[in-house]
Amino acid sequence: MSFKTAIENTPLLENAFEKGLKALGSNSSKVKPLEPSKCEGSVDIDTAVKSRYPNASRWDYAVGYNGKTYFIEVHTAKTDEVKSVLNKLQWLKDFLINDAPELNKEPKSFHWIISKGNHILKGSSQAHQLAEKGITVVKQLTLPKK
Repeated sequence: MSFKTAIENTPLLENAFEKGLKALGSNSSKVKPLEPSKCEGSVDIDTAVKSRYPNASRWDYAVGYNGKTYFIEVHTAKTDEVKSVLNKLQWLKDFLINDAPELNKEPKSFHWIISKGNHILKGSSQAHQLAEKGITVVKQLTLPKK
C-alpha cells in the first residue's frame, strides 16, 4: 500500500495529506530527500489530530519516501526534553495501533530533528534511552537514495 493510500484510509488524517514536504511548512528545510521524486507526500499529524487529542503529547509529522514512512518530531534537543519526546513516541505508537492501522503496517522509522542546539551527548543515558526506543537524533534528516 502507498503512503498516500494509508493516509487516505485513516479518518483523522485523510484531509491532511500534502504533496512533497509541504505539510512540514518551515520545517521542510530540515529534511533532505536525495531523490525528491521518491517523496510520496507528508502529513502534519499534530495539527490534524489536535481537536481529537487536545491535551495529548502529539507527534509532529509523517513523510512517505520510497516505500517507507519517516515519523519526524522537531523539538529542542535538551536532556530534560527526552521524556517529553518519549511520551510523544508512545502517543504515536498508540495512535498508529488505534487510529491508523494501515499506516502502522508500513515500514517506518522515528526521528527527532533538533530545532536548536543539541545538548544530548552521544553515549549519554538519554542518548541510550532514545536509541532503545528506535529514535535517531539528527540536525537534518537525509532521506537515502535506496
